[in-house]
Amino acid sequence: MAYRIGLVSLGCEKNRVDAEMMLYKLKEQGYQLVEDVAMGDVAIVNTCGFIDAAKQESIEEILELAKLKEEGRIQAIVVTGCMAERYREEILKELPEVDAVAGIGANGDIASVIEQVLSGKQVQSFPKKENMPLSGDRVPTTPSYFSYLKIADGCDNKCTYCAIPMIRGGFRSRMMEDILQEAETLARRGVRELMVIAQDTTRYGEDLYGRLMLPELLTELCKIDGIRWIRLLYCYPDRLTEDLMEVIAREDKIVKYLDLPLQHCNGRVLKAMNRHGNRCELTELLQKVREKIPGVTLRTTFIVGFPGETQEEFEDLAEFVKEVEFDRMGCFEYSQEEGTPAARMKGQVDPQVKQRRQQLLMEEQMRIMDRKNSVMVGKTITVLCEGFDRYAECWYGRSEADAPEVDGKVFFTHRDKKPGLGQFVKVLVTDTMDCDLIGELSDEAN
Repeated sequence: MAYRIGLVSLGCEKNRVDAEMMLYKLKEQGYQLVEDVAMGDVAIVNTCGFIDAAKQESIEEILELAKLKEEGRIQAIVVTGCMAERYREEILKELPEVDAVAGIGANGDIASVIEQVLSGKQVQSFPKKENMPLSGDRVPTTPSYFSYLKIADGCDNKCTYCAIPMIRGGFRSRMMEDILQEAETLARRGVRELMVIAQDTTRYGEDLYGRLMLPELLTELCKIDGIRWIRLLYCYPDRLTEDLMEVIAREDKIVKYLDLPLQHCNGRVLKAMNRHGNRCELTELLQKVREKIPGVTLRTTFIVGFPGETQEEFEDLAEFVKEVEFDRMGCFEYSQEEGTPAARMKGQVDPQVKQRRQQLLMEEQMRIMDRKNSVMVGKTITVLCEGFDRYAECWYGRSEADAPEVDGKVFFTHRDKKPGLGQFVKVLVTDTMDCDLIGELSDEAN
């Protein structure tokens, strides 16, 4: 009987893609994949090591699995992903229940790691980061109608608060032919929405082709039959070129949604973060985006409590948020990551101050979203149907303005129609609820 393997992937969607590729490698070698890690012989935890909260989540998951191992319900625990790459020896030292720690360079050899573990060996495998496969078949873990398309890995931006370059290495683009071939395969499998991701999607192609190639890649992706929505995530403001904005505005398949993590607006704080610009320059950029891409949904993220951030600099950020009125926004408290330049900076901000600043910024954003959502009442929008909520007795899905996991949803009722999962429908918005919209299935054809 084939050994059963369960895998839980934590953190970002880029990590999810890595996990899907590992699952395919295991399936190819004859292992039986199970959705519930508790039902497997071997449990893999594909960890995140980006910030303290993510590391804590990874540790808690490993400890839960350790209880199952102690009870004899699973045989072995394998730790992969960013935390494994970052804390190699520490994991086995602090978590002796773990049977293998494999860095990202070992992803392509995951079947060999499992084989060694099942033979009773304790494994540490840390090939070069560059050995991590960028292309390959995947076992999908998302619903059949959408998928993430990773176009590059690693990062060269070297923001002072970020450990990603240490963990993932330098920026590495995939060959355009490989990306397009994968996208065509996904479309044939029924995928209707592609989420284009990387640590910095806007840098795509610079290392391989000597110039920024995202506009050309997006143009080619739009030619693929079956794909209806293409969503662009993790853009970097410095590389938001005129060409890119023109392609987003021109191509019907590219949803008018731009994920542009700014992290701050104050010039001194941005410089300390090793990022560029200031409030005036960013305001001008965002005005240009809204002019060039009519109806665009702007999503961003900010970091509050960065070392040395004064009350005045935080207020500068709060005023910026109020002035720009982002359609979607996330805000994180600065996390002091060992090994990063910012961790050694003077002026580390008190945790309670960071927490209060985060709350204030999100409260302001909630007020902005309430106003923006109220404007949607009476309008008919296209929604990708994702399921039925049996408690609320209504269907739900996402509009063009909403990415999975991080944004809101649209809840809608119907009288006599039953939409299918992954079907695009028209919904008349009748009300709002927090960050979500409420509506009725429209008779208008989609």
